[in-house]
Amino acid sequence: MKRLISFYGDDFTGSTDVMEALSTHGVKTILFTRRPTAEEFAPFADYKAIGLAGTSRSQTPEWMNQNLPEIFAWLKTLDAQFCHYKVCSTFDSSAEVGNIGRAAEIGAKIFAQKIIPLVVGAPQLKRYTFAGNLFAGYQGETYRIDRHPVMSRHPVTPMHESDLRLHLAQQTQLPIALANATWPSNGMALIDVNDAATQLLAGQRLLDAPQQALPFVVGSSGVEYALVKALTAIGGISGRAEFPALAKVAQCVVVSGSVSPTTGRQIQTAQHNGFETVPLSPLDLARDDGHMVGQAIDDCLRILNRGMSPLVHTALGSASDETSALNAIEEGRLRIGLGLGNILRGVLERTNIKRAIIAGGDSSSHALGQLDIYALQTRFPLSATPGSPLCTATSSNAKLNGLEVALKGGQVGNDAYFVQLRDGLTA
Repeated sequence: MKRLISFYGDDFTGSTDVMEALSTHGVKTILFTRRPTAEEFAPFADYKAIGLAGTSRSQTPEWMNQNLPEIFAWLKTLDAQFCHYKVCSTFDSSAEVGNIGRAAEIGAKIFAQKIIPLVVGAPQLKRYTFAGNLFAGYQGETYRIDRHPVMSRHPVTPMHESDLRLHLAQQTQLPIALANATWPSNGMALIDVNDAATQLLAGQRLLDAPQQALPFVVGSSGVEYALVKALTAIGGISGRAEFPALAKVAQCVVVSGSVSPTTGRQIQTAQHNGFETVPLSPLDLARDDGHMVGQAIDDCLRILNRGMSPLVHTALGSASDETSALNAIEEGRLRIGLGLGNILRGVLERTNIKRAIIAGGDSSSHALGQLDIYALQTRFPLSATPGSPLCTATSSNAKLNGLEVALKGGQVGNDAYFVQLRDGLTA
């Protein structure tokens, strides 16, 4: 049977989001953190979903021109019914950073497509599109994305336009039209999803899409949620999966580069529940020659020796955002992610800790790259707050092979997210 889907995630947290959507509905899914060798790929060759986690959300159009053609060409060799370029469900992007339109242009060329389906709404994540406009939930309320308390003020790519057609028009010359009822003759075709009924319809439209609109699609994990709903309805997949209960661990390690107020609340909750923080200046970490990383590792080891769980963070909510100063440091944000990854690796290699969490979209992408981990599978989905499941890592490093690791987007999770992953959960 033909593989169902291949996908490239524009950051690592978003990639695990896709993996969770598929695996929890009975689709065997593997997520590679880099292009696998033939030997690394072989054990997963029969999986119905193959993903590759990437960093294009934080990259320039020039980077995309140089890297995405080869990536898409590799995904094309996997011969899947769908090939998905995964973007964040908040769609934060710009002409200069994380340009979704440019990625769509490159994909259209590689796959020789005239029409590029676009699905962004994902009610499971409290993301909704109506008449082409994007809405997102926050703290029990739903906001138009350009009025969202967090995303309208994103430190890198603030959302100032809710109509995704107008937003994308700043990034591409491709026509962009609604495709809720009929397909356009060319360009990007946005399918609205704002509830269970429209999600099912979106999945059916993807399954019945004309040849000129396949296999390349763009969107959030709303693509997968729509597909699995439609496939379950026709008996194409079981639509369900079981995961062993998540046992409690005495200690875990968290590193965070997120400036989200959601993550800030999670850090504060953790501080009152057995975690001890290691606050780091993001500016100093971005300039660090290794001394700060070494000191942070030592601090974490001392915390572990006291029986606590270390939580390293470079921000505590949006009030501690250092965007302007970081922009003045060459590759400042990248260096923060690399530094956090080196701290985490240093702790894991010196201890027997088997559960870790990395918070922040860009931070997760760059931090995990410092660990010798080349594949992830869903270990335990958090059904109450989908989007950042706990994963099981595959590595040639015995210390890291089998590590349970969660990659948490800034806006994802309830206030007890870190505590719950340490203390265990049942499905």
